[in-house]
Amino acid sequence: MKIDDAVDNFYQYILAEKGLTPLTAKAYIDDIYIFAKFKSSDNTDDFNENDLSDFLSYELQNDKAVSTALRRISSIRSFLIFLNREGVVNFDVPKIETPKRPEHLPICLSFEEIEALLDAPDLNDPVGIRDKAMLELMYASGLRVSELLNLKRGQVDLKRNILTVMGKGQKERKVPFGDFAGEYVAKYISEVRSHNKGSKTAYLFLSKYGEPLSRQMFFKQIKKYALIAGIEENISPHTIRHCFATHLLENGADLRIVQALLGHSNISTTQIYTHISTKRILSAYDSFMDDNDD
Repeated sequence: MKIDDAVDNFYQYILAEKGLTPLTAKAYIDDIYIFAKFKSSDNTDDFNENDLSDFLSYELQNDKAVSTALRRISSIRSFLIFLNREGVVNFDVPKIETPKRPEHLPICLSFEEIEALLDAPDLNDPVGIRDKAMLELMYASGLRVSELLNLKRGQVDLKRNILTVMGKGQKERKVPFGDFAGEYVAKYISEVRSHNKGSKTAYLFLSKYGEPLSRQMFFKQIKKYALIAGIEENISPHTIRHCFATHLLENGADLRIVQALLGHSNISTTQIYTHISTKRILSAYDSFMDDNDD
């Protein structure tokens, strides 16, 4: 089978059957075409059971980051398993020994830093009111940036302070948020969004042109507010989600509850925040001991 045809079939499968978003599906396809270029072939007949280990060796020898190489191997293995199940290739896809993924703990701001970030938008400016509502809601709910930007007006229940979120794999979950965030969302809707040229559209958060905000624009706004707040770390919108989870755990929240709020299918994904919390608590303890040694 031509690789282009096989890739097209796989793309339709991961969209329809696996429920991946188009953006995630495209990342899979990009990895597969990198593999096809490595094979110097346009036909699946040239695939064999040694391809995964050979491609991994090639990636690492060419100084690819371990995390990048492992992601590509995962994409390609899923593709080959699909082809095997469809009878396109007739070999069993092997599990291969892979290097350990380097531990990477996400940045987490202190309570004082997150408060300064949330207070940075100018509430005398309509854009500032919108951004304040977005930041408060994100920190109050732990939404992914894609979930925040794709929120529809009908997904936000301001009477009960509940978000109905469609997360990864098109899985729906209910997420509560606090009164403070609710107040700013309501302020944004009544004072800003109602006067926006896109006020009749479904999306909650809009640009001044009446269009849904892009990830790039929100990222730019986060950088601006971090500068205003005097935050030196290189933060992103996802940092706020990290802070939400870490601060909950530091205040005694159950790991399973945090897992449900974040929409993690596997609790091991949530457990990284326990390492952040422990690290922050030990750091605070060390500082306390140093201060009392004087």
